[in-house]
Amino acid sequence: MEMGEIAAGLTQSGVSFLWVARGETSHLKEMYGEEGMVVEWCDQVRVLLHSSIGGFWTHCGWNSVKESLFSGVQMLTFPIVFDQQLNSKAIVEDWKVGRKVRKGTGGIKRDEIAKVVREFMDSKSVERLEVMEGTKKVQEICRESVVEGGSSEEDIKAFVKDMVNGSKIFNS
Repeated sequence: MEMGEIAAGLTQSGVSFLWVARGETSHLKEMYGEEGMVVEWCDQVRVLLHSSIGGFWTHCGWNSVKESLFSGVQMLTFPIVFDQQLNSKAIVEDWKVGRKVRKGTGGIKRDEIAKVVREFMDSKSVERLEVMEGTKKVQEICRESVVEGGSSEEDIKAFVKDMVNGSKIFNS
């Protein structure tokens, strides 16, 4: 039921989209309009890095969040279970790099989805511009962390040093 509302809402929004839906593609292809494409799999990072991507509807799994942040793509959050709720909160409230699709935990209707997607993708929206600005800042932080000598490399070196110096596992 919810998948049908999402498909109808995306179509009704008039915004072009790519939807990766494992195992659901044939059913969903019947429901979307000319604006959308449904596939069973894609190289998510490669898609997110493409210049035509204006936003990412995500369930807020940690890998998807990291890939979106690294790619500099703002997120529409649609958490489903467990840690995804916390990730959504961080995306929307703490980092300000996204917006929630729905308020609360109840179902959502196609009209609401269409409205949220249109507003989220409106290039003249002050909210979108603010979110894009925040997203670019976080992207810079992510990219700086993975260069040689960046914080990721330094953190790994410190971790290994601590493990070697303080662990009986490595001293046996």
